[in-house]
Amino acid sequence: MKVVTSGGTGQVGTILSRALTAAGHDVVILTRRPVRDRDVRWDAETLGPWAKELDGSDVVINLAGRSVNCRYTPDNLRAMMDSRVHSARVMGEAVAAASRPPQVWLQMSTATIYAHRFDAPNDEVTGVLGGTEPGVPGYWAYSVEIAKAWERAQKQAETPHTRKVSMRAAMVMSPDRGGVFDVLLRLVRLGLGGPVAGGAQYVSWIHDRDFVRAVEFLIDRDDLAGPVNLAAPVPLPQRTFMRVLRAARGVPVGLPATKWMAELGAFALRSDTELLLKSRRVVPGRLLEAGFAFDYPQWPEAADDLVRRLRGGPGSTSTM
Repeated sequence: MKVVTSGGTGQVGTILSRALTAAGHDVVILTRRPVRDRDVRWDAETLGPWAKELDGSDVVINLAGRSVNCRYTPDNLRAMMDSRVHSARVMGEAVAAASRPPQVWLQMSTATIYAHRFDAPNDEVTGVLGGTEPGVPGYWAYSVEIAKAWERAQKQAETPHTRKVSMRAAMVMSPDRGGVFDVLLRLVRLGLGGPVAGGAQYVSWIHDRDFVRAVEFLIDRDDLAGPVNLAAPVPLPQRTFMRVLRAARGVPVGLPATKWMAELGAFALRSDTELLLKSRRVVPGRLLEAGFAFDYPQWPEAADDLVRRLRGGPGSTSTM
């Protein structure tokens, strides 16, 4: 199977490309800075020679977009919006122009599209989209608009022969250096892995191997299209999530942080508190309904596996 992936050099792209290559597939990575044999240059905005890679391919996976791990300044928010919408739009143009278009186009989206809420989980059918919640920073609504625009750009693409899926992904937990799990574990090791602002906000997550398996499932299931939540079925309040992670790492205590402390820490790390404070209670309704079985549905088993792999224990390889 030939798989064309854009944004394939980021954390999630690296996880996918590594696993799909290990499974024997021909993986082509569209990137601004090609360095390997199967890397192909693109600018994520305009059609070019890269588009011929889609002709005759089986799958295209668009992961391109500016990292959300930054200060949410007006310029950075605009860059997040433009990088996602432009890459999705030009990918649609390339799919539409192919004489033998791919069978399926998997488009990255985000669980951030759902509302900040504590009362009930968000699935694809009954979930509440965000943007109008009271009592949250105004710019959180712009993050939701980015997600909506990202999905809309794919939906509006005229690709009648290609099935389209929007992957509303939760945080992908992997042992790779620099990933979100690595950052959280570093906080735990420093004794800072306690509840933030009370810790009632929900954390939605997915184990990296379940993420890859879910992508493969979506490729194979030609009856699935539209939005699909890629999240483990049991999101947890942040205080519980971090307590489990501390237990997996063998750290008994984690200092709590108030909201203003979180704001100072995020400023120092050049990140934003939305990543810590927004309650993302997201569940994989369509995956479960379609019969997908998670290898790691519960956070304690997932955290234990990730810590062991990060330490280089038996079976610690990150590939599938």
